Amino acid sequence: MSILDPQGTASATGGADIVGSGTGDGPGPDVMAAATLDGTQVISSDGEDVGKISDIMLDVRSGRVAYAVLSEGGFLGMGTNLHAIPWNALTLDTDAKCFRVSIEAQRIKDDPGFDKDQWPSMTDSTWGTTVHQYYNRDPYWTPARNMGDLPPTDI
Repeated sequence: MSILDPQGTASATGGADIVGSGTGDGPGPDVMAAATLDGTQVISSDGEDVGKISDIMLDVRSGRVAYAVLSEGGFLGMGTNLHAIPWNALTLDTDAKCFRVSIEAQRIKDDPGFDKDQWPSMTDSTWGTTVHQYYNRDPYWTPARNMGDLPPTDI
C-alpha cells in the first residue's frame, strides 16, 4: 500500500509486491533508489538463496521497471550466470531485507540465463514474452487485467 497505490495492488500494475513491516532508512520501501537494491539477496519460493540483484533494468520510454537481473553462481565474477526476472515476479520482503521470487530454485538454475558479456536484446518482445511466461507473469507492457475482465468460471 502506498500513497500512489492505496489499494496495494502493485503486481496488477506490473510492480513488485512489498511485504513486511520494515521501512528501513530513507524513503523506502514504496519509492527507492535503484542503487539501494543492488546486491539484495533473492530467495526462491522453496526458501533457497538463488543469488543477488546485480542490475535493475528500466524501460525508459514507458518509465517502468522492466526486469531485475539476478547474478547467480560463480566466484569473483567468474562463471556467473545472469537471469532477467520480471519485476512483477518479485516481492520485496522488508523484514528479511531480501527479494522473494515466485518460482523454485531449480527452475532458476535450469534457466540458461545469459553471460555478462552477451546480454539478450531486452527490447525484443518475443524474448520478453518468453521470460514473463517462464515466471508465469503477464508482460509488463500489456494492459493490467482487472478481475472483472475475466470470464466467469464453473467453480
